[in-house]
Amino acid sequence: MLNSLTLILCCQLAGEFTVKATGITAPGPVIGMIFLLIILLIKGSVQEDLETTANSLLSNLSLLFVPAGVGLMLHFQLIGKEWLPITISLIISTILTIAVTGLMMVWLTNNNLDETTNKHKTDNKKESSN
Repeated sequence: MLNSLTLILCCQLAGEFTVKATGITAPGPVIGMIFLLIILLIKGSVQEDLETTANSLLSNLSLLFVPAGVGLMLHFQLIGKEWLPITISLIISTILTIAVTGLMMVWLTNNNLDETTNKHKTDNKKESSN
């Protein structure tokens, strides 16, 4: 478990270094997740130890939101002054997220159906030629 946690944190650290070195406007942990994804794609699978570590982190994910909650309380007056733009941006981003998710689901489902249909047609042609 320690090796897997070290891998996750090293990927996050590499992401932070990449952001600082290149000036990319993405969060370092997101770049680190991309690095971890690349490592997993190269390896071809997820080790059981890494999966266990990731599941442990995910099961305690609510603890990771404590700093964000503290930040909200710290800047409560500023949020009170800027409530309208915050609310509008939250509503718009939620609607866009739902729309993009729906469109991706439709697109992925159609592609999967096309592949399944093509496979069945190929299988039927093979059966009829025999």
